[in-house]
Amino acid sequence: MMPPVSRTIAGACLILAPTIQGISTFYWSDRHQGITAGTLIVAATICWIVGLVAIYRLIEQRVPRYAAVALPAAVYGCVGGASFGLQGMQEELFNVSHAQAVHLLQDHPAAAFVAFWFAGLAFPVSIFVLGVVLTWTRAVPVPIGILISVSAAAFPLSRIPREIGVAHVADLALLIPFAYLGIRMAMGHVRPPLAAKVMG
Repeated sequence: MMPPVSRTIAGACLILAPTIQGISTFYWSDRHQGITAGTLIVAATICWIVGLVAIYRLIEQRVPRYAAVALPAAVYGCVGGASFGLQGMQEELFNVSHAQAVHLLQDHPAAAFVAFWFAGLAFPVSIFVLGVVLTWTRAVPVPIGILISVSAAAFPLSRIPREIGVAHVADLALLIPFAYLGIRMAMGHVRPPLAAKVMG
């Protein structure tokens, strides 16, 4: 079982990650992230990594092959999120529009796919599959697992077109299940997998 300090920090990160990420969208301006939103995304990314690592550690005994593959994929997706945050900061610093920045990336397709497009897709895909696995293993109540997957599917629908209203809804949908996981983890109600159950 995780030490109390570790589970408290991990639980807090599971709450803070979607919260900070959601707050960042309030700083979008004309579908442009900018310095403040970009900084918040980088901070949220740190919390996502800490929180997700704790979840994968807890379920790896039940689904070891999945956890071994899914954790690096999730971390890669988080790094992609940080990349987009840094891109938003640089767009404002150098007074470049988002459309222009994306156009400039076309001159470096390999770098763009590794640092942005593949990495950006890895986050929602990994969260979607995590929701399915947590539901299948009865680690969380079915509504929580479904909401994790649904919110993951909605995430790129809000980020690609940069629709603020859709982003707020997607962020709230992401916050609810991870806040549930974070609170239970911080309170020590999340246990390593035993028999058919993974979490408390």
